[in-house]
Amino acid sequence: MIYTKLGRTGLQVSRLCLGTMNFGPETDEKESHAIMDEAESLGFNFFDTANVYGWKKGDGWTEQIIGRWLALGGGRRERIVLATKVYGRMGDRPNERGLSAYHIRRACEESLRRLQTDHIDLYQMHHIDRDTPWEEIWQAMEQLVREGKVIYVGSSNFAGWQIATANQTAARRNFMGLVSEQSIYNLQNRAIELEVIPASRAYGLGLIPWSPLAGGVLGGAIEKAKKGRRADSEARELLAKHRPQLEQYEALCKQIGETPASVALAWLLANPSVTAPIIGPRTMDQLKSSLRALDVRLDESAMKKLDAIWPGPGGEAPGAYAW
Repeated sequence: MIYTKLGRTGLQVSRLCLGTMNFGPETDEKESHAIMDEAESLGFNFFDTANVYGWKKGDGWTEQIIGRWLALGGGRRERIVLATKVYGRMGDRPNERGLSAYHIRRACEESLRRLQTDHIDLYQMHHIDRDTPWEEIWQAMEQLVREGKVIYVGSSNFAGWQIATANQTAARRNFMGLVSEQSIYNLQNRAIELEVIPASRAYGLGLIPWSPLAGGVLGGAIEKAKKGRRADSEARELLAKHRPQLEQYEALCKQIGETPASVALAWLLANPSVTAPIIGPRTMDQLKSSLRALDVRLDESAMKKLDAIWPGPGGEAPGAYAW
């Protein structure tokens, strides 16, 4: 495993982040525990989850699975950087979602209980809250940091200007502010190159791409379909929409001599702004196969061909559309 700092912090995290969204709904608890054990033995020290994962409102199913794994002891908690999220609806009452100070405090306490730990290493806002002022959000986060319940604060699904606003407000309060941004980013979806990546770089945020394989479409979807593998409805829509590009992509991967999944991850890892793509294995084989991307080096010719197949927005704003 390779390690890097999380943004401008001194915290060292693995270059691949273990995503746990499938734990519970797709992967049972026994297999989830086995995957976490294997991931940790392979050098993964960065584990990502969210209070809404498991998709049973208010249950925190995935956090509970992780909590029972941590409770097995053996130094598990001390060896990982544990990230979870707050924002999503956790109940039917009006204050059981969002980023009010009221909900942040309660959601944090409930995540700590489910995860069976006394602190969260990276507490991420799962989405921007358009109805709560930053002064209130930062007051709540500062209190959690003072109490030792949260170490670092991150964002997810923020726009570039929201990252700037958040960190300028934090600076006025002499607070560290955001240290990471978790965004959708992959060869097929490169929109954050316009403003999110420049903003993250300017404010020293680590970038944690989610859906690095575009829901599996960049993992060899055409070849798998030929073998009778069925994809979910979203993946089927992307496959139909981008079939010509995917055919070119999978052909290029064959020329390179690597699997489509390894190429997609290696392309992200080649970006100096990227800290750690999130891989969300459903099986042990998927976990182990992800490691190959760490050894793949895409030369200039391969990068240009990937850009031709999957063109981005044209660079960073405003140069992408003005001068």
